[in-house]
Amino acid sequence: MKNFSANCNDPSDNSLVVQSEDAWGTEKVHILLVDDRKENLLSLEAVLDSPEYHLVSVQSGEEALRCMLHQDFACVLLDVQMPGMNGFETAKLIKQREKSRHIPILFITAISKATEHVVEGYEAGAIDYIFKPFHPETLRLKVEGFIQLYRKQKQIEYQREMLRWRTLELMEAQKKHNDTLLELQKSEALSRTIVETSADTILTLDEERLILSANPVAETMFGYRPSEVVGKSIDVLLSMLCSDELLAADGIVETVAMRKDGSLFPVDVQIRRTMIHQKPVYVCSIRDITERKQLEIERKHHYQQLEKLVNERTQELMLSQELFQKIFHSSPCLIAIRSCEDHRYIDANKSWLAYTGYAYEEVKNLSEDRLLLARDPFQQERAIDLEDTIRNEKITYITKSGEVREGLLSTEKINIRGERCILSVVTDITERVYLEKEMARLDRLHLIGEMAAGIAHEIRNPMTTVRGFLQLEKNNEDSRHFQFVDIMIKELDRANTIITEFLTLAKNKTSDLKKQHLSQIIEQLLPLVQAEASLGGKNLLTKLNECPEVYLDAKEIRQLFLNLTLNGLEAMDSGGTLTVKTRMAGKEVVLEIADQGPGIEEELLDKIWTPFFTTKEEGTGLGLAVCYSIANRHHARIEVETSEKGTTFSVYFPIEIK
Repeated sequence: MKNFSANCNDPSDNSLVVQSEDAWGTEKVHILLVDDRKENLLSLEAVLDSPEYHLVSVQSGEEALRCMLHQDFACVLLDVQMPGMNGFETAKLIKQREKSRHIPILFITAISKATEHVVEGYEAGAIDYIFKPFHPETLRLKVEGFIQLYRKQKQIEYQREMLRWRTLELMEAQKKHNDTLLELQKSEALSRTIVETSADTILTLDEERLILSANPVAETMFGYRPSEVVGKSIDVLLSMLCSDELLAADGIVETVAMRKDGSLFPVDVQIRRTMIHQKPVYVCSIRDITERKQLEIERKHHYQQLEKLVNERTQELMLSQELFQKIFHSSPCLIAIRSCEDHRYIDANKSWLAYTGYAYEEVKNLSEDRLLLARDPFQQERAIDLEDTIRNEKITYITKSGEVREGLLSTEKINIRGERCILSVVTDITERVYLEKEMARLDRLHLIGEMAAGIAHEIRNPMTTVRGFLQLEKNNEDSRHFQFVDIMIKELDRANTIITEFLTLAKNKTSDLKKQHLSQIIEQLLPLVQAEASLGGKNLLTKLNECPEVYLDAKEIRQLFLNLTLNGLEAMDSGGTLTVKTRMAGKEVVLEIADQGPGIEEELLDKIWTPFFTTKEEGTGLGLAVCYSIANRHHARIEVETSEKGTTFSVYFPIEIK
């Protein structure tokens, strides 16, 4: 028996592709046979064996559905009782698919003969319901009928598709025709509009140079109405242009035209030859260039004036250059000119050479940096005198002998003979900076002297008290002398506190800065501050956010934190809240300590950092001065915000120390 089984999973099977209408009579059609028993499939293949059929046999509903995805079938012979997905379920899924819903399905069964099964089969989409054993000839005829219907349907679809394509072709041809007609109409209207609205006179001529048509501009330009020049020779308008020169001209020809009143005026004439109805026609465009000629005369006069002005400016530039050279070489500032392209020194004045110690030959045309300029003497940078637009920036520079000097740098971009250059001017301020430092040092010595006098006064009083009580103790034999012990201890502690704070403020102390978290140091001191707040009936609120590590001296930060928090607690009444917060602000870590006290008077803000200035009865006036000194050693800054609702001290610590 011949096997008609096919691979349903092969998407490249093109056996159903129809090339022409006649092919539907000879093309093999696909028939899908579905039965879980192989002997039943062989029986169906034997009955339906035909050279016109391509039989595809599968043994489950799942395989049948996969075949439906890749092939088009004329009909499906489907067994009802199958393991897994039965015939009714398979039929319903086939009918749900748009592409396969019109394929006729024949149920073939030997078991499900009950009426309800037959009804269910028809409801599932079956065309017929056949019981086994079936009559082979009857089955063959039924299938042949479905095949004939399938071929007729395909033929109708083919004819419908061909009709659709023919309709589209006709519509496309009609559209192209309409578009071409529209373009022609547009071109005609555009040409007519150009001719009528053109500022030039446009004429058409025949081979005899007779005017065939003229646009309305001819009346404005020549004084003739178009009807007056039609049929006349072009010589009426262009009498100075011979016929051969006119017709053979290639491009624009400048000549002279004549108006109706006999006046002459300059024009540009352009001739182009074309063919209309196989006859040569010449299109002549005439443009009045009277204004252009007048502009050329004015431009020539203007050019002469500009040439005179250039000569005058050249003399001024020569004088300016001479003045620049005198200023350049006689200026007390260090002035140099360098190329932006290769960084070579083009020139340097006498002051530059005198301050740096270089000879002119050592600098001229040299591309290496002879003057090492830097914004920070401890930081290596490229020569900043090659940067443009710098104004009085404080810098340091190193001379040939290695001496480090200070100055104010200004630069300007200039152009010398087409080459971009930088003019750098350095005002040496080494002596001035030295004098400023000396004055600052004298001020600090004066301040320390005042501090020493105050501390000596503060120390003298407790020492005198201690000495007096010790003298009494020495002369008094009564055992009640122990009542003075507390007074002596208090005064000695006071003297010790003053001396310690003074030493912290006055001596040139070097901080041991290490990278660490500010919040960790503060957390260690919070129990102490909380206890102090609780004793006074006050509250402590902390908001310690996660911040990066900064360079800190833990011992000094503890002193700064305690000074600020204790000051805040002392400034508040019972029930007040002291807030301690850490946060990020750009590239800085901020410690904020805010109290709810009465605030600081505005006239006292400038004095709170002064040593020994205090508004407390028992204060030493050194707490905030010590905080300021600690912040300075940490390259930090302290900002104060105060009002009637309280005061906030904010300490800004840089994340990186330059």
